[in-house]
Amino acid sequence: MSVQFEGGLPKFFRDLAKNNDKEWFTANKGRFESEVQTPMLEFVTAMQPRLGRISKHMVAEPRKSGGSLTRIYRDTRFSKDKKPYNTYMAMRFFHETGPKESAPRFYIHVDGERAGIAAGCWHPDSPALARIRTAIVEDPGAWTRTRNDKKQAAAWDGLSGESLKRPPRGFDADHRHIEDIKRKDFILYTPLTLKEFTAPDFVDQAEARFKAARPLMRFVAGALDLEY
Repeated sequence: MSVQFEGGLPKFFRDLAKNNDKEWFTANKGRFESEVQTPMLEFVTAMQPRLGRISKHMVAEPRKSGGSLTRIYRDTRFSKDKKPYNTYMAMRFFHETGPKESAPRFYIHVDGERAGIAAGCWHPDSPALARIRTAIVEDPGAWTRTRNDKKQAAAWDGLSGESLKRPPRGFDADHRHIEDIKRKDFILYTPLTLKEFTAPDFVDQAEARFKAARPLMRFVAGALDLEY
């Protein structure tokens, strides 16, 4: 199964950014469903067998709510910004342990101007983060092989995310991997143009990148005692 996103998807988000209110969205809900939601659900469906070839422990759930798609509706309860809709959407492919766990995952997002693809563990909770850092300390050679894997490096722009300014408490400031131990995120990320995102072979390209991220995904999963 192949999927191609048409130019209407990013244009919808550009239009929404200019008209972020309930009246406009209600009038254009048909566009949202046909140009955004339906092709994204088709993409998630197309990724199901492909994820199985990468890891049987990763999950794609093509549901309008509660699955791999993020919500178009913003939670404005605790925000000063009361605009009701997100001007982007994302597809998330979780570990079988569930979306709320600090586990490795795959991620693709798109808005009206750009897109991006990621793999790894983003904002793990404190216990999970400590376990990943400890795994680096206990087997620095394995971490070196993970971050320097040639196929992974060729497919991704490298490790990304936030880092501490100082070494975390309890870790040696002189450790050879201290810059990675200071990380708060263990993710690979590559920005995409809209042309790349809407290309006919994007589902193949996404599968190839996810497959190439296997070293990081395995290391993080192993540190968290998860199968991958």
